[in-house]
Amino acid sequence: MRVVVDTNVFVSSFFGGYPRKVIDLWKKGEIALCLTSPIVQEYVEVLSRMGLVGEPELEDLLDLFRKNFNALFTAKTPKIEVVRDPDDNKFIECAVALKADCIVSGDRDLTVLKNYMGISISTPKQFVLKFA
Repeated sequence: MRVVVDTNVFVSSFFGGYPRKVIDLWKKGEIALCLTSPIVQEYVEVLSRMGLVGEPELEDLLDLFRKNFNALFTAKTPKIEVVRDPDDNKFIECAVALKADCIVSGDRDLTVLKNYMGISISTPKQFVLKFA
């Protein structure tokens, strides 16, 4: 299953709960993470602001990205403007470009859509309970 993980879920995974279960599914190879450069840059930027640079868990995750572990990358995405916050459109653009099955987000601007072009948009809890 191909999944786009919003930054808020990725960052929250460091603190446990359903976001961590989503990332654990990726680490176990049960889902493939769909990524673009802007998404990875945002992950690193937010985690850096939180002071996690140099932390072993962040370094392990970045190493998984470098090794392309259960991840799909695209440099080309369509221009899509459907979310109130234009910065959130990158997650939908990535999902469309890589034919993702789901976007996992804690952002109400995204989750309110529930579905975009056949791509499910779920909270971490909804995703884990439904797909895991």
